[in-house]
Amino acid sequence: MKRILLLATLLSSLYARSADVDTVSIASAAMGRSLKCVVIRPDAYARGTDSFATVYLLHGLTGRYDNWVQKARSLKEYVDRYNVVVVCPDGAFNSWYLDSPEDPKHRFETYIAQEVPAFIESRYRVRRARGQRAITGLSMGGHGGLYLGLRHSRFFGAAGGMSGAYAIENITEKQYGVSRLLGDTASKARYRAHSIFGELEKPRTDTLALILDCGVDDFIVDMSRAAHKRLLELKIAHDYTERPGKHDWPYWNNAVQYQLLFFRNYFDRNASR
Repeated sequence: MKRILLLATLLSSLYARSADVDTVSIASAAMGRSLKCVVIRPDAYARGTDSFATVYLLHGLTGRYDNWVQKARSLKEYVDRYNVVVVCPDGAFNSWYLDSPEDPKHRFETYIAQEVPAFIESRYRVRRARGQRAITGLSMGGHGGLYLGLRHSRFFGAAGGMSGAYAIENITEKQYGVSRLLGDTASKARYRAHSIFGELEKPRTDTLALILDCGVDDFIVDMSRAAHKRLLELKIAHDYTERPGKHDWPYWNNAVQYQLLFFRNYFDRNASR
């Protein structure tokens, strides 16, 4: 009987330990509205007073703030394993994480790169240092992760993308929403300026830790290959991986653990920064 009680106690303790998930509303002064956001805290957050590194994790086209926690079932386990706070903001249906030159009320770059972090760092025990912040995402959010990471490299120390839709100058179909944000698709210069390829042409003074990956059967894998090729040409250090998989949640649920490990290692190397 004592052994049964002891086993029950141990199992209860084991299953009680898991990441906590908050859903918060974060106001955007730039856009005059509020959007929801999921914040995943590791188990250790509630058991002490330490501060934690932060990973901003972006959703894809047609997605929403709770996609990651709802569809990547292992994410909470990874948050505990790598002991980071993960923030999943809402990037709307097809924001592309841009400040639109066509729509003055569409300011998702400002929202994700400035307003959301300001809220998180005022409400949670997270480290306010460049070397303790990372941003990544999937598909449209892969574009967002690298685009915002490159554009705000004084704030984020690491950035990544999974199955990233990086070459937005080639995304001309109206249903994807890029032309609504950037105007006539004939204006290739504007499109390129709002892609990671345009950002990579700018002189850089900050060194970002970069990670990209994609499934070999993904219908936009060529965009990841083009980004990898350009980074090599520019001699910009980065991790690049292709593994079995498609443009789907089974791939991203697997891929996110490797991205979080990459960021955990980066945070540990920069613990004093």
